[in-house]
Amino acid sequence: MAESTEIKALKKISKAGRGSLFFAENFLSLGNAKTVGKALERLTKQGELVRVARGIYVRPEIDPVIGPVTPGIETIAEAIARRDKARIIPTGIYALNRLGLSEQVPMTVVYLTDGADRKVKIGKRTITFKRATPKNVAAIGDISSLVIQALKAIGKSKVSKEEINKIQQLLKKEKNTHLQHDIRLAPDWIRRIMQPVLNDNTI
Repeated sequence: MAESTEIKALKKISKAGRGSLFFAENFLSLGNAKTVGKALERLTKQGELVRVARGIYVRPEIDPVIGPVTPGIETIAEAIARRDKARIIPTGIYALNRLGLSEQVPMTVVYLTDGADRKVKIGKRTITFKRATPKNVAAIGDISSLVIQALKAIGKSKVSKEEINKIQQLLKKEKNTHLQHDIRLAPDWIRRIMQPVLNDNTI
């Protein structure tokens, strides 16, 4: 007797570790879109999957106290970027928050991307992918890419000495080759903030 699409999907899910994200299209080799959709719906009702957004599911990690735990915004955004073969960089308030320069947690998280413009609802929050020029998503450093976007969000005339000092301390943790690369992509006023760290690192 042939296995149902639901059983095939469950086998695929079970091979993945807890916390693994899946897109509906990951299962299209098992059946047509309508059949796959119904199978995923049933697996969600059974607790095998949690639907985190339209067409996006997770095999949840199980906390002994709070129960199923779903991935954070960053993990979901990065999974979407990998699927779309796109580059993404956090921007605005989210970049400031990631660097510890703001305690504000934005309800709408904005990423610059070289992929398509889109919005993804994750519960009460939204991930917005905003198409940008290739130069604006070309930064490669985990810290330096955030620094460029955070300083743009603060603004040249509003950045404080305290913020500059904190940013420079953070940049000391960046890989030197990444910092060298990303400085060339920054506006002149941001480059002048980043450059002393590079100079210190190359002495």
